[in-house]
Amino acid sequence: MTEAASAPARKPPRRGVALALILVATVLAFAAILAVWVNRQVLNTDNWTSASSQMLESPAVQSQLSAYLVDQLYANVDVEAQIREALPPQLQPLAGPAAGLLRDRIELRATQVLARPETQERWENANRRAHTALMRVIDGDVESVELDVKALLEQTEEQAGIGGRVAGALPDDAATITIIEADQLDGVQAAGKALRSLAIVLVVLSLALFGAALAVAPGWRRQAVRAYGVGFVVAGAAALAAGSLAGDAVVGALAQTAATEPVVRDVWDIYTTLLDEAAVALMFYGLVMIAGAWLAGPSAWATAVRRNLAPNLREPALAYAAFALLVAIVVLWWSPTPAMRNPVTAVVLIALLALAFEGLRRRTAAEFPDADRAEAQQSMRQGISRLGQSRAGTGGDDPHLERLERLERLHADGVLDDAEFRAEKARILNGGGHTTEAGTPAM
Repeated sequence: MTEAASAPARKPPRRGVALALILVATVLAFAAILAVWVNRQVLNTDNWTSASSQMLESPAVQSQLSAYLVDQLYANVDVEAQIREALPPQLQPLAGPAAGLLRDRIELRATQVLARPETQERWENANRRAHTALMRVIDGDVESVELDVKALLEQTEEQAGIGGRVAGALPDDAATITIIEADQLDGVQAAGKALRSLAIVLVVLSLALFGAALAVAPGWRRQAVRAYGVGFVVAGAAALAAGSLAGDAVVGALAQTAATEPVVRDVWDIYTTLLDEAAVALMFYGLVMIAGAWLAGPSAWATAVRRNLAPNLREPALAYAAFALLVAIVVLWWSPTPAMRNPVTAVVLIALLALAFEGLRRRTAAEFPDADRAEAQQSMRQGISRLGQSRAGTGGDDPHLERLERLERLHADGVLDDAEFRAEKARILNGGGHTTEAGTPAM
């Protein structure tokens, strides 16, 4: 038998494999944020219409849209001729100057009209019809998408006070904005159909890779959860940065003048609100995962928290009553993320939180089977007292705290058994006893 054959087979670098899986899952989570935003904003008629309503509430957008409506009015109708017909013969030479002066007045009135609720409702309906047509384009039912704002133009003319003459002269295609033309159909249909399922695929793949990381390195699961939480925070921050950079690029490309730059910026900010929400939500979930991994970790603070919670966590009824109260406050009342405001995803999140909570509850109960509730309350009061002293600037280094932390390390390392640990801890809390320089208790 050769030396190579007799040598024991090396175990695969499971932690490295798990970390690599989590890195790929993080990249997929970043891509999923963008895909979810496209699905929720671009491909959802209700969200698109709601964003269009917010857009018209922007003063900069109102100003630009009113200018567009007046341009359409003068481009499609000979306003000067209409005014000349309304004037007596001796005043008809004034029709030209009157049309020029009337232009500014109509634009001002148009801006005022656009701020009215009934006008905004017409704008919302026009956008809803346009987006419905977009969805039909993706399905191959129609060949173009147009935003028809002729109703706004007619309402603007009515408020301008020139007797309805212009509205009757408007052609059918006046104030119609073509969003998608026939030569763009193939690309729009392919992209729309792909994006409809991409978000779900990316989310499932990211979670599947995380699950694979947990399975590959069973002894590294807490660290894997923490790493995936960090990945969520990084992916969310990257999505926010990407949205900001893309916004600068869009504004630079579409804003032809300094006057139109605020309009493009406002529109971009409104239509990327859901992107920001998704990114912040992912960062929130990541922080929760990091906090959970820390709470389950070996640090002195985390151990102390688990020990103080152990008497309550050992009782399932009491533990889950507190869990239900926390879920009601965070998920049902506060609802800091969009997923918590959706019944289906809220149920999924609650189920995941319940699984994590049960794992922590069982570990804590097994780790501190004899933890006393009165002792835990006393320890919590002392911790609060020390915190208050440190904030008031009256406390220095607490020798009791140092000795307790050293005692916890000795217990965790197996130097002290449970009975010795409890006895020495009671002695320290009662103000007696000391530890030797080597760190072992003086019996």
